Amino acid sequence: MTVRAHKGRGATSAPDGRFEQRPVEFDADVAHEKAQQVPETIVRAMPASRIISTNNSPDIPFDQSINPYQGCEHGCVYCYARPSHSYLDLSPGLDFETRVFYKPNAAALLLSEWEKKNYECKPITIGANTDPYQPAEKTLEITRQLLEHFLEYRHPVNIITKSNLITRDIDLLAELATHNLCSVAISVPTMDDNLKRVMEPRVPSAGARLKAISRLVEYDIPTSVLIAPVIPAINDHEIESILEAVAGAGADQASYIFLRLPHELLDIFTAWLETHFPDRKERVLSLVRQASGGRAYDARFGVRQTGRGAYADMLASRFQAASRKLGLAASSYQHSLDRTQFFKPGVQQMGLDF
Repeated sequence: MTVRAHKGRGATSAPDGRFEQRPVEFDADVAHEKAQQVPETIVRAMPASRIISTNNSPDIPFDQSINPYQGCEHGCVYCYARPSHSYLDLSPGLDFETRVFYKPNAAALLLSEWEKKNYECKPITIGANTDPYQPAEKTLEITRQLLEHFLEYRHPVNIITKSNLITRDIDLLAELATHNLCSVAISVPTMDDNLKRVMEPRVPSAGARLKAISRLVEYDIPTSVLIAPVIPAINDHEIESILEAVAGAGADQASYIFLRLPHELLDIFTAWLETHFPDRKERVLSLVRQASGGRAYDARFGVRQTGRGAYADMLASRFQAASRKLGLAASSYQHSLDRTQFFKPGVQQMGLDF
């Protein structure tokens, strides 16, 4: 596997997806030449057949989600959604962040789902896998189109993002929040700009995200923070400083997620460590295994989000102690959103408007 760091890219490799039947083989000279090329981002339309995904995982705090994009230009090397690109016969490595697909019919499909006779209104999370406010959203506005429908039909929605681009939609979010119909979670895994540049290269700076938190709070939009992921010996020392910074920005709820390395992500992350942190590689992977029962990843419910064992317990203790000190509660906004105001498209509401 050829390893090469590219400015503005997270993954340093492009391994074949696990479903690839006939991996493409290059000789050494061709492989070296390809590794030197700076990959450009290609964004293409990919009409979806359905838009709402469902899950019944006991450790995931939502039942329904929407991902307007597949692949993500933010390039976060740790992203657990990377392996999903294998289903497209693309690499979960560089392809995931350079071959991005958007769903042009997302808004229309959402209305179709809501029109179904058996549809049950439950909060929908936008951005459970890939970021709904990644760079392509600035011009495509797929996420904004969805939010317009959530507002029009009074359906509760949660948003997860790493981007301050979300402040573009404060007009919609503030109106939704007035009726207890939305919450936002901003992910801030590091305050170190140097680490951010190699770990999540095309994500806005921590400073920009703190300003976004302040603006959202200013408009009374329920805003929590995710330290996601916590990576041993990379950003775990920042737990207290991140919580202090986000509390200062106005957030009043916070949670964290331990590093997850499913499928091809283990090799991608290991290659990244070899490139950027060779002196810490073995220490990082050793601590990951300690928190995963001796394996690189423990996928069991109730364990995969936080890890287990002495090291994981220490992280949890530190997070809880810092949160209590700063008055930060555990995230629970999505559980308190109002489901009673929703009405199906085509149903006229008399005397009720925003």
